[in-house]
This record gives sequence, C-alpha cells and structure tokens, in this order.
Amino acid sequence: MFGNMGDMMGLMGKMKDLQARMKEAQEQLSGITESAESGAGMVRVTVNGQKKVVSLEIDNDLIKPDDKEMLQDLVVAAVNKALENIEPKVKEHLQKATEGVLPNIPGLDLGGFMK
Repeated sequence: MFGNMGDMMGLMGKMKDLQARMKEAQEQLSGITESAESGAGMVRVTVNGQKKVVSLEIDNDLIKPDDKEMLQDLVVAAVNKALENIEPKVKEHLQKATEGVLPNIPGLDLGGFMK
C-alpha cells in the first residue's frame, strides 16, 4: 500500500530531521534583523526574524506633547515597514536551513511551520 516499509521509515526520519532543522532555524531568526524608518529618518525601528521589535530610535525633535499623535503614527509606520522588510529574509533563512531534507516541492511554503 505505501510501497516498502523502508521508504516509510526513511520519510519519517526526514520529517524528524526537518523538525529539528526548523527548530534550530527558528532559534537563529533572532539574529536576523531589519531596520526601517519613517518621517525622513526621524523614527527608526529594528526588528528581528522572530518579528519582535529590538530597538526604537526617536529624534528629539519629535518628542513634544502636542506632536504625540504624529509620533505614534510614525512609530507604527516604521514598525510595519520593518516587519514587511524582514519577511523575505525569514523565508530565505528557513529555505536554506531545510535545503536537501525534503524534495523541493513547488508551492510548499514552510512559513506555516512558524506559527
């Protein structure tokens, strides 16, 4: 039904290997960073591959109580841009980490393993 039992065992071994590599790759994502800015560089945010903000820099000129709303908008814009920019780096890192474990299946998105 499944071909020979050795094939099945081999596949199970590959899945275990894939899981181990994915776990290791996910841990390494904290070392991959991407920065983005908004407001012509007045707000700068750095995120890591685990989609966590690791630093936030705000120009002193923006720190005024009456500009609070603009500052909030600029921070949100910079964070969203940095998160968007890190996505291709995360994908590339995970693909390299799992290279050769499973056959290259077009359309297989390993990003689903991240959740």
